[in-house]
Amino acid sequence: MLEIGCGKGEFLRELCISGGATGLGIDPAYRADKGRNDEYGDVKIIVDYFGPDYQHLQADTVLCRHTLEHVSSVSSFVRLIRKMIGKRTQDWAVFETPDAKRVLVESAFWDIYYEHCSYFSPGAHARLFRQEGFDVTDLELVYDNQYIVQYARPSAGRTTPRLPLEHDLEVMHRLAEIFPARVRAVQDFWQERIRAAYAAGRRVVLWGGGSKAVSFLTTLQLGDEVWAAVDINPYKQGKFTPGTGHPVIAPSDLLDTPPDLVIVMNPIYLNEVAQSLIALDLRPEVVAV
Repeated sequence: MLEIGCGKGEFLRELCISGGATGLGIDPAYRADKGRNDEYGDVKIIVDYFGPDYQHLQADTVLCRHTLEHVSSVSSFVRLIRKMIGKRTQDWAVFETPDAKRVLVESAFWDIYYEHCSYFSPGAHARLFRQEGFDVTDLELVYDNQYIVQYARPSAGRTTPRLPLEHDLEVMHRLAEIFPARVRAVQDFWQERIRAAYAAGRRVVLWGGGSKAVSFLTTLQLGDEVWAAVDINPYKQGKFTPGTGHPVIAPSDLLDTPPDLVIVMNPIYLNEVAQSLIALDLRPEVVAV
């Protein structure tokens, strides 16, 4: 199994352990963190960008999660993977990327980052792979419909779209047309709500100290109005959000300075966060973006 953009390699290791497979990960940003990247399972990591130097590699499955959107030339990238697979028609290519259609529908500006070179709807994702010599066999939305997961196998030529989620071009055109006005309204709503809470002396925190929080804070130009960002990841705690410098703290740190308003940066965790706060005997207002 080959994972392109493996990050810390944790997902690849779990797959190899559960499936009894061997794994190879490629990621230029890989760094070994003590206690986090302990070698287990039959996994090796190449600290580099995936490129022509690695087209000789062979794997039953090519896995790529949340990496394609960071690639500047997606056609060249997918074409290289197809060339690497060659005549091995039974190999799988499994990709996961954020769903741009949901971003447009929800006016989710906090999910738009400068690090993303491309955004894909399910249809755009499948069309890319079909034009580069893959047959898309399955296409689905997962994680509360936030992410696209696509399964594909090599084909002799371009194949015909046949999956329901592929036919979204007209819808995407309509959503793109109304997005600017809708996103401005959502931004105004959150600016007014947070600044009103701050003016009333309420302590506001974000739950989630990752890219969503960074985009939310920088886009809305929030400073003292937000006290901190909470994150359960111990490797983020004690650090600061890029651009705005808000401290990233552990949930237990809220005991010393209880919040009045908690904004959860991903709605899928709303109930989990509410239960975590109750476990700390804290009962602030909890809302999700």
